Amino acid sequence: MKIVMINGQNHKGSTYHIGRMLADKIGTEAEITEFFLPRDLEHFCLGCYSCIEDETKCPFYEEKDRIMKEVEAADLLIFTTPTYCLRASAPMKSFIDLTFTYWMAHKPRKCMFNKKAVVISTASGSGAKKAVKDVTDALLYWGIPCIYSYGICIQAMNWAGVNEKKKQKIERDTAKMAEKIRKKTRVMPGLKTKGLFYLMRMMQKANFGSGETERLYWEKNGWLDKARPWK
Repeated sequence: MKIVMINGQNHKGSTYHIGRMLADKIGTEAEITEFFLPRDLEHFCLGCYSCIEDETKCPFYEEKDRIMKEVEAADLLIFTTPTYCLRASAPMKSFIDLTFTYWMAHKPRKCMFNKKAVVISTASGSGAKKAVKDVTDALLYWGIPCIYSYGICIQAMNWAGVNEKKKQKIERDTAKMAEKIRKKTRVMPGLKTKGLFYLMRMMQKANFGSGETERLYWEKNGWLDKARPWK
């Protein structure tokens, strides 16, 4: 299994530790590739829309492409983000902005419709579930049909400060999640994913997309006809 971790912070804090714990529990034979934000993608989307016409015209294409090639090749994606002010970290939000063409409203990638993903966040107080939702919402619109989430209050500023009882709970929780992920060998879109796809398909057929290149992208993939990305 190929696992790609996208970490919404440069340092290896509590959220990272849980993400890595999960990845290691999934299997010793798993190939794990890690990226850290903002270290590996230190930019904000400029809103220039160049990527709508041509992905390679994005001013930050090279850094983004290096990450997204690994993402597209992965079997499992693990996103970790600390909770900052009740939401996902700014670098994680920036990553979501920079990959907006992957959304079903624009140019979704066929490979996303059979992937699994996990989104993890920790908070010293409240907000972890909201931070998780920031990312799970984006992945849903990418077309990923199987998304696990884990948001937890650790009542500490770093991993070393997390009490032993809480760490034992996290160990149990990640072991259970790893088992579920291993058993989920076949991934297919459910009604929610398919419903969103058909809604975006109707939008593209009615020429309500972001431009002619988007419609041509959908036509080339046959999605305006009978082809579907999950078949």
